[in-house]
Amino acid sequence: MILKDIFALPVVEKDIPTPYIIAEAGVNHEGSMDIARRLIDEAKEGGADAIKFQTYKAQTLAAKDSPAYWDTSKEPTPSQYELFKKHDSFWKNEFEALKKHCDAVGIAFLSTPFDVESARFLNDLMDVFKISSSDITNKPFIGLLCDFGKPILLSTGAAHLHEIAEAVEWIEAKGNKLALLHCVLNYPTADENAALGMIPALRRHFPGHVIGYSDHTLPGDMHILETATLLGARILEKHFTHDKTLPGNDHYHAMDKEDLKHFRTRLKATLASVGSLEVRALPEEEPARRHARRSLVTARAIPAGQSLCAADLTWKRPAHGISPRNYDEVLGMRARHDLAEDHVLTWADLDHA
Repeated sequence: MILKDIFALPVVEKDIPTPYIIAEAGVNHEGSMDIARRLIDEAKEGGADAIKFQTYKAQTLAAKDSPAYWDTSKEPTPSQYELFKKHDSFWKNEFEALKKHCDAVGIAFLSTPFDVESARFLNDLMDVFKISSSDITNKPFIGLLCDFGKPILLSTGAAHLHEIAEAVEWIEAKGNKLALLHCVLNYPTADENAALGMIPALRRHFPGHVIGYSDHTLPGDMHILETATLLGARILEKHFTHDKTLPGNDHYHAMDKEDLKHFRTRLKATLASVGSLEVRALPEEEPARRHARRSLVTARAIPAGQSLCAADLTWKRPAHGISPRNYDEVLGMRARHDLAEDHVLTWADLDHA
């Protein structure tokens, strides 16, 4: 599926669609083009529809006095500026090369811009812009990204409803298509804090926009993403790495290609068990419809010509005769011929009085 097609999903769905999956590589390349290409290859192998990086320079992203908000027992760097400085070497040339590699592999390329310069050169490489949760209140930057005229993916981590609504108003005023990604800005997010109930809540509050989920829980059996899909997330984003044992902020809570394969397999089976979102009798239930439902049956012998009263009727299995739904119509009709007790009535047995 092409990411732009996600924005054309019907409001009323007859089936739960397979979500669009974004492998969030971020800066897990750690400045190595070889590792970045490997991440692209493994994201494709695992079944991701897109791989997303992050594009920034530490000096334009964070002040030097910018405290950590991650688990420092996993990533000991105490300052955002210091951490971002470690991984900000990739710029225009590198991302152009990675875009070409994505095209060759057959996976969509995305990268979240964090400044004006990166947004401008990424515009030539992407069909959709991703806005980080951290920029949900950044009105001038949101406006600048909207001015490129492309659909927007906006993560809503750490935001109150009124802040989300305000950002949505800014984007709607520009006329861009929009997808909102529920997100919890806590690294890692405990399963019990995933707050997946916000997914249907966002669908309720913003029915005109696609809703997705950006996940920061530990991968485990990937059931969090499965539940998010069932609750209405049509885009799934999760951090992605080639080695979960590596130190660093975005490796230890990321999925790898095997996690992604497991999720794909598990979700396929789950969606098959969910089936259509329409109410109907299944073909496999036809024997039960025929044999486990009831028919009107004579409660006693009835001579030919006698009108039927309530005492003459009962209802029993199978459903080979007149349905009990026609009970009122049958009352008062005459027996066309002698009817034995326990006879399954058919319309051929009766005449109108």
